[in-house]
Amino acid sequence: MRASILASQVIYIAYTTLSVYAAPPDASSKFPPLLDATLDQLRQGLDGGAFTSVDLVNAYVARINEVNSALRPVAEINPEALAIATQLDSERRSNGQATASKPLHGIPILIKDNIATCDLMNNTAGSYALLGAKVPEDSTVAAKLRKAGAIILGKANLSQWANHRSLNTSNGWSAYGGQTVAAYYPGQDPSGSSSGSGVASSIGLAWASLGTETDGSILSPAQISNIVGIKPSVGLTSRYLVIPISEHQDTIGPMARTVKDAAHLLSAIAGPDGKDNYTSAFPFRSVPDYAKACTNDGLKGKRLGIPRKLTDGNGTDPTAAAFQSALKVLREAGAEIVDNLTFPGLDVLNEKYPNAEDVVLRTDFVSNLKEYLSHLVSNPNNITSLEDLQAFTQASPKEYWPERDTGIWNETLARGLNKTSPEAYSNETTIRYLAGQLGLTGALKNYTLDAIVLPTDFIINVAALLGTPVVTVPLGKMPANTSFTKNSVGNLNETGPNKPFGIGFAGDKWTEEALIGMAYAFEQRMQVRTTIKLFIQPRTELKDVVKKQ
Repeated sequence: MRASILASQVIYIAYTTLSVYAAPPDASSKFPPLLDATLDQLRQGLDGGAFTSVDLVNAYVARINEVNSALRPVAEINPEALAIATQLDSERRSNGQATASKPLHGIPILIKDNIATCDLMNNTAGSYALLGAKVPEDSTVAAKLRKAGAIILGKANLSQWANHRSLNTSNGWSAYGGQTVAAYYPGQDPSGSSSGSGVASSIGLAWASLGTETDGSILSPAQISNIVGIKPSVGLTSRYLVIPISEHQDTIGPMARTVKDAAHLLSAIAGPDGKDNYTSAFPFRSVPDYAKACTNDGLKGKRLGIPRKLTDGNGTDPTAAAFQSALKVLREAGAEIVDNLTFPGLDVLNEKYPNAEDVVLRTDFVSNLKEYLSHLVSNPNNITSLEDLQAFTQASPKEYWPERDTGIWNETLARGLNKTSPEAYSNETTIRYLAGQLGLTGALKNYTLDAIVLPTDFIINVAALLGTPVVTVPLGKMPANTSFTKNSVGNLNETGPNKPFGIGFAGDKWTEEALIGMAYAFEQRMQVRTTIKLFIQPRTELKDVVKKQ
C-alpha cells in the first residue's frame, strides 16, 4: 500500500513539470499530435516518408518516460522495440507494396501484462510470482499483432491478477507495476483491470492498446480514460497464453482513442484458433474488416432498447442528463428508441443467486490458471497451482501481503471449488437463463432490437455474464463542482471533477460489426473525447524526435 500512496501523491508534483501548459502542435502538419494521432495519420506519415517507425518508437518511449513515474501505466518497455522498428522501416523502404497489406505495419502498440509474449519481456499479471517465467511461443493475439506488422512496444500495467486476488486492493495496483493513476484529475482512480492500457491510450503513449475483460476490465477503464473500448464476444479473440480468470467470460479487445482505430485493431486480433476451443464457434468465413462498418449512417434504421431499471440515476445527475441528450442524437441519426424495457431475470438473479458469478469465476480460475502454468517452459518460482501462488504471495514482501490480502483465493480454496464442483455448472446455466433468455439476449430477440444502449457502467455486468459484446464511446464528464471521494483503500480519488464517462452499445454474440457502426455514427456526431481536457500529459512529439536527427 505504501508504494501506491506514493504513486498517487507524486502526480501533484508532476503536474508542474509536464505539458499541461504546452500548446498542442498544429494538427495539419506532417507530424500528427500523438495525443490524437489515428492509424490513418500514422500510416500516411510512415508511407510518405515524413517519419519512420524508429521515430515513432523513440517518441512514444520518451512520452512514457515523462509520465511513468507519476501515472505508472507501463510496466515494461520492449527492449527489442527499436530493433523491430528498424527492420520494419527497412521492409517499408524495400517493398512498400508488401507493407501495404499489413495494416499495422510499423505501428507501436502496448499490450496488457497478462498477454504473454515469447521475447525478452516478462509476462507477470503484475506479480513477482511469474517474473522470469517464459512461454513456449507468443500468445495467439500477440502473434496476430506481429503478423499485422505491429510493434509490441511494451506491457501495460494492470490490477494484479486482473483484479482477482484481493478484497482490499485498489484498481490499477500491482506489486510488479505499482499504482496506475489516470490523467483527468488529481489522483484519479483508473478503474480496472486494464488500467494501464486505458491510461496509455488516453494520453498517447502508443497508438492503441490491448486489454482483457472478465467483467468490466476493458469497458470501465476505457470510459474512465475517455477512450473507446471494445469488449468482444467470448470466442471472437483467442485466449491462448493469456493469463486467465475464466474461460466462460475472459475476452481480449482493443482500447483506442477512436472507434475506427479500435475497429482496425479488433480485425487484427480476431479469428478462430485451434488452441482455444471457444473460438471454434467463430461464425464467419473470414475475419470481418470492422473498420468498414465505420460509416456515418451506422445508426440509420436501427432499433435500440433502453432498460431504464438498470440505471440508478434519477434523471438529473450528469450521467443521466448526458444520456438523455445522447438519445436525442441517436434519434436524429435515424435510430428508433424502444424505451423502458425490463430484464425480469436480472432481478431474480440478483435476489436469489447473488454469488452465482463468483462461483463460476473462482471455479474457472483454479483450473484455467493451472492450465496456463502448465505451458510455461521456464518457471523460476515453481508456481504450478493456486495453492503455490497463494503461498508465494503470502511469503514475499514484494507482494504487499497482508496489506493487499489474498481474500479471493482464500475463499476459493476454502470452498474447494474446481471443475468437478456441481455448483459450478448449475450456477452457469442459471446465469445463462436469467441474464440471457430473461434478460439481454431475450430482449434483443423479443423486441427485434439491434442493440441495447445505456451509460456504460450499467451494461457491463450483464454482458460479462453472457459473453456478449459491448462498445463504449466517450459521452461526457463530471462537472467542475463534483466532490472528490476516495476509493475504499483511501489512496485514490474514485470520483472528482472532469471524470469522463461513456455510453455503451451492447448486442448479441458476434454483432461487433453492427455495434461498431452504431458507435462510430454516434462518435462522429458527438466528438466528445477532444472536449475533455487532461490534467496531465507528456510533451514529446514526433517533430521533436525528428529534429534531433
